[in-house]
Amino acid sequence: MRYLLYIWISVFYVSEVSAQDFSVYGRHYFLYRNTEIPYRLLSPQGSSAQKFPLIVFLHGAFEKGQDNEAQLSIGGRFFMRDSIRENYSAYVLFPQCPAEDSWAYFENKLDFTTGYAKDWVFPFREEPTGVSLLVKKLIDSLISTNKIDASRIYIAGLSQGAMGVLDLLARYPETFAAGISMCGAGEVSTAKNFAGKTALWLFHGDKDQVVPTLFSQQYYRKLRKAGAAVRYTEYKNTDHNCWSGAFKEPDLLSWLFAQVKN
Repeated sequence: MRYLLYIWISVFYVSEVSAQDFSVYGRHYFLYRNTEIPYRLLSPQGSSAQKFPLIVFLHGAFEKGQDNEAQLSIGGRFFMRDSIRENYSAYVLFPQCPAEDSWAYFENKLDFTTGYAKDWVFPFREEPTGVSLLVKKLIDSLISTNKIDASRIYIAGLSQGAMGVLDLLARYPETFAAGISMCGAGEVSTAKNFAGKTALWLFHGDKDQVVPTLFSQQYYRKLRKAGAAVRYTEYKNTDHNCWSGAFKEPDLLSWLFAQVKN
């Protein structure tokens, strides 16, 4: 039932997005090797001569598609708040994953007796998924405009998007100063790729029946053992929607913006 409740919540958020005014996010499309992905981009408030940080936000499974709108349903309102834009000026990028692709490689089986996924496997292949490669190329193209502070590129995501965060940190630790993973998972052994290179804040609900809490716990333990900059927040009596708590953390963005790539 909890898995079905998450589906209902996600569908509700997607249906509600049409009622929100997200016009402040520019509507764009990125083409690379004859493949195109939609994305929305929030520009910072400030001097056009100044370089700003870049925040990349990866949505969850139920916001996939081509409408270039649904990806803003969770997180879009947070970054467009006046208080956020005034105190944490940045470019905020929301790419949208096609329905047939994913931010990271994963395999699981559905337990039809409970409706929950089980036996998660995260094969770490030589190349990223098609859409994640496009996101990396899109980031590179934004850097080339000379408007981005390349020492302050951050990536955040929830659920399948958080799986993409952990995958991309392992592949491109030189790109990202910090990452935020909300109810994510991945091949934990790849944490060594970014340990000591990229800061990470993990969030998870202790009652998560969609993505096991154990994954975030394992990442945290492995990174702590490696002496990496890592934080872990686990919310009590919380299912899959741990992002509700994460977005309310008073020092979420102050912590994020304090991370600078050497």
